[in-house]
Amino acid sequence: MTQRSVLVVLFDDLQSLDVTGPVEVFAGASRAAGDAYEIRTASLDGASIRTSSGFTLVPDSSLTDAADPHTLLVPGGNGTRTPDPRLIDWLRVHAPRAERLVSVCTGALLLAEAGLLDGHRATTHWATCDHLARLYPAVDVDPDPIFVRDGKLATSAGVTSGIDLALALVEEDLGRDIALTVARHLVVFLRRPGNQAQFSVQLAAQTARREPLRDVQQHITEHPEEDLSVEALAARARLSPRHFARAFQEETGMTPGRYVERVRLEQARRLLEDSPDGVEEISRSCGYGTPEAMRRAFVKTLGTAPAEYRRRFRTLTPK
Repeated sequence: MTQRSVLVVLFDDLQSLDVTGPVEVFAGASRAAGDAYEIRTASLDGASIRTSSGFTLVPDSSLTDAADPHTLLVPGGNGTRTPDPRLIDWLRVHAPRAERLVSVCTGALLLAEAGLLDGHRATTHWATCDHLARLYPAVDVDPDPIFVRDGKLATSAGVTSGIDLALALVEEDLGRDIALTVARHLVVFLRRPGNQAQFSVQLAAQTARREPLRDVQQHITEHPEEDLSVEALAARARLSPRHFARAFQEETGMTPGRYVERVRLEQARRLLEDSPDGVEEISRSCGYGTPEAMRRAFVKTLGTAPAEYRRRFRTLTPK
């Protein structure tokens, strides 16, 4: 088996879990598969760095002395806000030489600053997506998934999603059995689908200021099986459909249709994980009407069918 090298870039004020999470995954896989990975760390001058949580990390070498790796991993953290220009210069020159370029959380900002995300689809922590898109318009920023693959580039959302991405890379390199062994050891799911949303719709959308719109939001959450067309919701808010749609988006940050889609999907996910109900029953109770309609929604948004989603994430033991 060919050993793959993993080089982790270190800099002051990085988020420690962005480093230790993926490193534990690769290290566990290496133990399980006979030294499958060689993991190295490097900082600009080879000096120790201090993480945002106060830990001191001692790198193996300087970036100048580090060999070109198979996988280059760039973590995030507060240190990405005002990066050392020398780090950006090093990334601009050396990162393209890696066979796989990975960022965790706001590490995507460093790749974007080096021009490495131009023309590519990418993600980062949900709170930074707008900033990334505004600062680097050549990057196709997707704020929803927990990680995104685009050719040799792989970017992930906040903190623990770096573990999900690392597990996906291990599964790609070494197979499902090794990835499952690592996941069990770390007591995490084998892999959340990359297209799984970063956060719930209640967190994604703002709470409307006006009471009629807040009532509509609550009604959607409590009755996803009902007619939730713009016309029906507008009548509930005692507004014209056009006025309602405009006001709802202004106050919540998303269209009524998008909000309904996400509420239904979230409710269906919860029932697949926590209830013994069948797919047909869940599709009706969540407003999809048919299992096929729910399947299309799951594949479109999560990249996986309801049955596979349940197999991965069900918390109940089937009877």
